[in-house]
Amino acid sequence: MSSTIPQVGFISLGCPKATVDAERILTQLRAEGYRITPDYHDAQLVVVNTCGFIDAAVEESLETIGEALAENGRVIVTGCLGAREGVVQSAHPQVLAVTGPDSLPEVMAAIHQHLPPQHDPWVDLIPPGGIKLTPRHYAYLKIAEGCNQQCSFCIIPSMRGRLASRPIGEILDEAEKLVADGVQELLVVAQDTAAYGVDQKYRTDFWQGRPLKTDIETLVKQLGSLGAWLRLHYVYPYPKVDRLVELMADGYALPYLDVPLQHASPSVLKAMRRPADSENMLRRIETWRTICPPLTLRSTFIVGFPGETERDFEMLLEFLQEAQLDRAGAFAYSAVAGAAANQLPDAVPEELKLERLEHFMELQTAISADKLQQRVGTSATVLVDEVHGDEAIARSPGESPEIDGVVVLRGFEGLEPGDA
Repeated sequence: MSSTIPQVGFISLGCPKATVDAERILTQLRAEGYRITPDYHDAQLVVVNTCGFIDAAVEESLETIGEALAENGRVIVTGCLGAREGVVQSAHPQVLAVTGPDSLPEVMAAIHQHLPPQHDPWVDLIPPGGIKLTPRHYAYLKIAEGCNQQCSFCIIPSMRGRLASRPIGEILDEAEKLVADGVQELLVVAQDTAAYGVDQKYRTDFWQGRPLKTDIETLVKQLGSLGAWLRLHYVYPYPKVDRLVELMADGYALPYLDVPLQHASPSVLKAMRRPADSENMLRRIETWRTICPPLTLRSTFIVGFPGETERDFEMLLEFLQEAQLDRAGAFAYSAVAGAAANQLPDAVPEELKLERLEHFMELQTAISADKLQQRVGTSATVLVDEVHGDEAIARSPGESPEIDGVVVLRGFEGLEPGDA
């Protein structure tokens, strides 16, 4: 029977939002009777879910498409790079189809055209939570698509469109199914998580017969009542974030705040079209830690942005020293095609960008190491991810999967992934 079942290879690159897109495609494929195979040679076509945010991601996506074409020959491209169809077609004109991000109907139409489904009641079975690319005990939950921000370095709005929040009842239905299927941690993602509901003007929706306001606070309260860990990612620093920290202190969500701050110099932040009051941000961070003392703070920054002077960079380092973030990552500015920042004057030389990046990471590494040292002798609840004999790899509320570090447990018997 297996020889008659259409088989699809699937490769997914990029961020957790792309992972959610991939999971939806895989779920629909399995619902329609397709088999997913990890082998190029068993697949009758290959879907490549791409990333296109920065130049390195574009290069990786194009290389992956090329590899799939070389190994299989029949490739459908989707994802963020697919929004720049000309880039894909120019590099690989032989691909079967190109679709953009969040394009489930278009992807499935292309697959149906080139590999029609053959329904069979014995194989058209999917788990309640759908097909997941993550381990069974945690799952990403995308609550919105697109973004209304106009950051000058970013082209995501042109790829994924303006903010489009999902109905709150639909999100809660999905989350409830995931928890019923064994998920112990829900990781909320969106391009701009804290903006959830703005596009809907916070209208009332219904879940299980109850009226609920479409906003992030209501959503966090409801998700936090399902019995799984709840972790928020990509939280733009709106004033309402203070209320989210209060909900963390009340136990609705993990005390973990992922806020991409990008820089600390007012002039650079203004050029980035980001909130430009770093002193106020330091006060807010202090307030967050007062509200929720166990709070873990992580952020991302860009160094070498056009016009960044030595003084601007010093201000960034001073901010890091003052903020004492638990974790921070940084990127050297990359001139992404289509970004408004490419038109800014006074580009920083590549060598200087890398020097500043190295200096940034040296300082943040020391800060993070000191913060970790402060945890020695404390206790924490952890969630087990992997078990290898009498050693287990786990995470506390302060560690998000595949982003932060891990907690290693030794000498424990009988543990299983998902145990807490």
